[in-house]
Amino acid sequence: MRSLLRRPELAPLVLLVVAFILAARASHSFLDLSYLLDTTTLHAETALMALGMTLVIISGNIDLSPASNLALTACIVAKLNAAGLHPILTVLAAVSIGGALGAVNGVLVAYGKLPSFLVTLGTLALYRGAAQALTGSAPVTIPNPLTGADKLLILGVPFPFVVVLAIATLAGLLLHRTIFGRWTYAVGMNEGAARFSAVPASAVKFWCFTLLGCLSGLSAILLLSRLGVARYDLAQGQELDVITAVLLGGASLTGGKGTVVGTMLAVALVAVVRAGMGLRDWPAEHQLALIGALLVGAALATGGLEKLAAWTRVVREV
Repeated sequence: MRSLLRRPELAPLVLLVVAFILAARASHSFLDLSYLLDTTTLHAETALMALGMTLVIISGNIDLSPASNLALTACIVAKLNAAGLHPILTVLAAVSIGGALGAVNGVLVAYGKLPSFLVTLGTLALYRGAAQALTGSAPVTIPNPLTGADKLLILGVPFPFVVVLAIATLAGLLLHRTIFGRWTYAVGMNEGAARFSAVPASAVKFWCFTLLGCLSGLSAILLLSRLGVARYDLAQGQELDVITAVLLGGASLTGGKGTVVGTMLAVALVAVVRAGMGLRDWPAEHQLALIGALLVGAALATGGLEKLAAWTRVVREV
């Protein structure tokens, strides 16, 4: 019981069940399977970036720039695709460009010893400004071979949902079944002790930022496929949803804590809440306020569960 109460996934799981029940009671349309599957495609980019952000936050850092990375990558690959680049090469270019932009953050934080908050706050503005300078106010249209992936079904499941599940599985294996994952937790819990234990802390932080950048590039492809156009303001403000999902999933801003399962549950929670409120025609500002309340509630719930676990331990010892 103590082990269960201490699991970071418990709070988002409970909140997800409650949100699902309330959304289903609010509108019978919510329980339509096709509606639920279509809704998941709208949060695929958030889920992918949240998986990368989980690594960064567990390592004891934060990245405010993944949404700006997505926008700049989308604008660059849209220009390349319009110039005749093959669609497959366009996808590879997006992942590479996103990874390179993430690596810039990694170099400055891991090897330049600069605070991740300040570095990524700067690149948030830099990448978004570069995207605007590249495309201006006119959108870049994406040709057919790259559009419509969200309508593609694999065994009845939307393609973006399949991509998210595949990446989540790989991220879970990386974080929970490899030496790199153990190093990531070690660096987040105590970087000094990790260095004394021969953990390559700088390399670990560099690759966490780079992997987040790669997933931002992949998210750019999914978003371009769904919208069919590239603009400098793509995913503007989405970094808030990404960070919220990771923290709702039980990760700690101080590092050393978090799971892939918790992050995915939190993304599902945000998706269910937004879908339910959308069916009830709630204004966007009310949705934002409720997401913030959920974040505070999850933090309080997690703290309360930890205290309950400690209390059960004391009672058992007595």
